[in-house]
Amino acid sequence: MLTGATAVGAAALAPFAAIPVRAAAPLSDKQAAGFYRYKVGSFEVTVITDGANRAPLPADLVANATKDQVNEQLAAAYMDKDVFVGPYNPIVVNTGQKLVLIDTGTGEAAFNQSKGATGQLLANMAAAGIDAKAIDAVIISHYHGDHVNGLLRADSSLAFPNAEILVPAQEHKFWMDDGERSRAPKGRMEGLFTNNRRVFSGEVMKRLRTYESDKEVVAGITAVATPGHSWAHTSHVVPRLGQGVRAGRRHPRAVPVRAQPWMACLLRPGRAEGGSHPPPDLRHAGRRADAGAGLPLPVPSLAHIEKSGSGYREIPVPWSSSI
Repeated sequence: MLTGATAVGAAALAPFAAIPVRAAAPLSDKQAAGFYRYKVGSFEVTVITDGANRAPLPADLVANATKDQVNEQLAAAYMDKDVFVGPYNPIVVNTGQKLVLIDTGTGEAAFNQSKGATGQLLANMAAAGIDAKAIDAVIISHYHGDHVNGLLRADSSLAFPNAEILVPAQEHKFWMDDGERSRAPKGRMEGLFTNNRRVFSGEVMKRLRTYESDKEVVAGITAVATPGHSWAHTSHVVPRLGQGVRAGRRHPRAVPVRAQPWMACLLRPGRAEGGSHPPPDLRHAGRRADAGAGLPLPVPSLAHIEKSGSGYREIPVPWSSSI
């Protein structure tokens, strides 16, 4: 009887003992493709992430707040202190007639250099079902590397070979002016002049056309002057029944939206990169119905803009599972 009981017990345990030990699943070490779509009237907008850059927090990131004050707000929002996180999110607007890309991210060369942290635009466009060869027009808002470098692939060939390249007239004039270049201080400004001369040459110049503010750049997309972050920074408005979406440059990731009514980053009234300039034009902000498609906003890179005291604040639009 004891022998039989032992045999029965062993048989009952056998299925468990026979289960092989498996190795731990490997880490995927990769995020899902980053894109998000929404409608503005009959236009379809696709936000496409180019990745995000992490850099030391500059002491003068916010025009009217100290670095310690900024760090207090970062800590309160459970974000890393002394770190500036800059997401890059170009957008593609399908007007029904044209496929229009607004800004280009940091470029394929940056993807290779950063090991995929930035420069993701082309891969994420493909994941979103958008062929780079199908882009009809590329609208540039200003001449900083995270907006223009993506015009070129790593081998310096055109990233969007069939696209017209549309740039703000005053911005282009400033960066192509030899006199302005000769007066540029050493460091960042000198580097920007060098990089812009590299990008805006050859095949890019053959496809380039300048545009003016307060006019349609392409049908349904109007340019609005918002100087300050760069010499002639320009935002773009897609209207809808008195409302609209405005693509422009803001940095709420650097300072949480619920923070003080600070004017974040480099958009400073009465002063622009490289010299004096009129204050930024904010006439398209201040109504709760307005939505801003800010390139440095986290995906879905969309927020409502409303008046708040003497300034403005942004209320991020939550992700929607349907268009």
